[in-house]
Amino acid sequence: MPEVILHHYETSPFGTAMRLALGLKGISWKSVDAPMIAPKPDLSALTSGYERIPVLQIGADIYCDTDCITDALEAYKPEPSLYPEPLGRSGKLIAFWSGSSWFMPAVGTALGTDPSVVSEEFWNDRKTRFGMNPKTFLPAVPHLTAQFHAGAAKLETALADGRDFISGDSAGHADFALWVNIHFVRFAGIVAADFNPVIEAWYGRIEAIGHGSFEEWIGEQAIEHAKQHDPINECSVQTNSGFSKGQQVTIKTDSPDPAIVTGALVGLDDSRISISHTSDATGEVHVHFPRLGQVLMPV
Repeated sequence: MPEVILHHYETSPFGTAMRLALGLKGISWKSVDAPMIAPKPDLSALTSGYERIPVLQIGADIYCDTDCITDALEAYKPEPSLYPEPLGRSGKLIAFWSGSSWFMPAVGTALGTDPSVVSEEFWNDRKTRFGMNPKTFLPAVPHLTAQFHAGAAKLETALADGRDFISGDSAGHADFALWVNIHFVRFAGIVAADFNPVIEAWYGRIEAIGHGSFEEWIGEQAIEHAKQHDPINECSVQTNSGFSKGQQVTIKTDSPDPAIVTGALVGLDDSRISISHTSDATGEVHVHFPRLGQVLMPV
């Protein structure tokens, strides 16, 4: 039976959000610790070159980006849902805001104005992949910190009616995406991270969910596991998309990240792009990306 494997590292905010998702769903999983900075050869072998964290692997199906990962987890184990009512799937929109507009303010607040807080290798990696040039990023930290606290104020207002979670009585993806930004700032400890009691109580409820039951694996085990399985996610290419099944394509994130993934297109719709990639190490794998935020091009 295919294992559920999360490729991540401990301090990754997005990785932490997906660990909480696994904990909420009660899924037993394998934990593969990936490097914080490139190169990431074991991960790249599975994804055909994509090296952002986290990546979810279920057998020979590889899911990149939290948007794609959460959909895969919902399909794998629908209950409890990451999108509880009454908010439902609109929770994705909140998670998207938290992971985009509110995320970089959290990063700036967490890193502070001292470039020595992290290594030169870290800065070089983030400059290449995310455009985080310390010469321009660090002077913007006071502005980013103000933006972070403005976002926290909006979270406080959303919780002020007494609800336990963003969606009401049950936690979900929206909560996890918001929680990790506060957790990231608090973990760094550079600025005071004491919040309103409403946020503190919510923070504790999320923290109590935990990360579920998992076993430590290494990258070689995950690669071998992929080779022992066939992709099982059903894919089809949307008609009138301008692409055809089996066509060679490239995928690149809509960002400064130079990594380009190449493979045979096996699935395409408004939600997902899926390619087939084969190597001696992994056998055939299907690598899945969200449609939003990816640049898809014919070879």
